[in-house]
Amino acid sequence: MTTPDLPSSLSPELFPRWIEVLRDRTRVLIRPITAADRDIERAFIEGLSPQARRFRFLGQICSPSEQLLTQLTVLDDTHQVAFAAVISDASREQLIGVSRYSTNASGDACECAVTVADEWQGRGLGVILMNHLIAIARSRGIKRMYSIDDAQNTHMRELAQHLGFSSRVDPEDHRQVIHELPLDPGT
Repeated sequence: MTTPDLPSSLSPELFPRWIEVLRDRTRVLIRPITAADRDIERAFIEGLSPQARRFRFLGQICSPSEQLLTQLTVLDDTHQVAFAAVISDASREQLIGVSRYSTNASGDACECAVTVADEWQGRGLGVILMNHLIAIARSRGIKRMYSIDDAQNTHMRELAQHLGFSSRVDPEDHRQVIHELPLDPGT
């Protein structure tokens, strides 16, 4: 994994773009998500299997609303970070994976999510996207990262375990699990 040099100011427009090589040797561009990604974000969500959409949004959606697309692509760079993994052909980019986090009001914890297109799973992309997200969160002084997921989402459970997250049943909904990773080296 290549970790990009992080600029002193971490606003999304200054994040670097970099290439990662997946397990199958496919080269993938990783870059910040911007408002210009609205159409490829819509295509990405609509291209996910029904189960993958349910796991990502903890409910069934077929097509994202305009409000959801705005929420996913127009970021508050003080509290949100989002990376896109894209491949390109001569005419367009295709979104194949996304990772993101959003901090709480105090900025000491963040909720994260990662989604990889069904046909791109099992190639190491989720690990790459999450490792970069974790590095950014640590560099910003965030102390704890967590994810709330469907208890049946075995891919996320395996990824969380691989990355060192602890897991517990959500006390408010036994159909969900909370994966949690302390980011502060002192904890």
